[in-house]
Amino acid sequence: MFKVLGIDHIGVAVKDLEEGKSFWSDIIGIPCTNQETVAEQKVTTTFHPTPNGSEVELLIGTAPDSPITKYIERSGEGIQHVALRVDNIENAIADLMAKGVRMIDEKPRIGAGGAKIAFLHPKSTKGVLLEICEHEDR
Repeated sequence: MFKVLGIDHIGVAVKDLEEGKSFWSDIIGIPCTNQETVAEQKVTTTFHPTPNGSEVELLIGTAPDSPITKYIERSGEGIQHVALRVDNIENAIADLMAKGVRMIDEKPRIGAGGAKIAFLHPKSTKGVLLEICEHEDR
């Protein structure tokens, strides 16, 4: 069994990271606290934390074959995924698979900020790309 602790972040695919950062920081008022490139995932991310602990994560592809680059080509800019924070990602994956949920990641991998992450296949979630994540320090 596992427990969902809350919405960790909402991932937003953007074509121009500086424009996206400016919108969320200067217009919405949620400053960027971290920018990171995750080479394995071919993405650069920025994090804009809200007072309740959830974040807006901006994502831009760093290569033509990046999942984010492909997403923008197919769907345009916008919400690309929703991430739920869980108490134990290994238990969550095992429990979800036992319930017949199709996983993109059957084992956790390391994402931005060092979080353990795994994605559920949108065909099992009514079309939503859902990420589960566990943070060691939270």
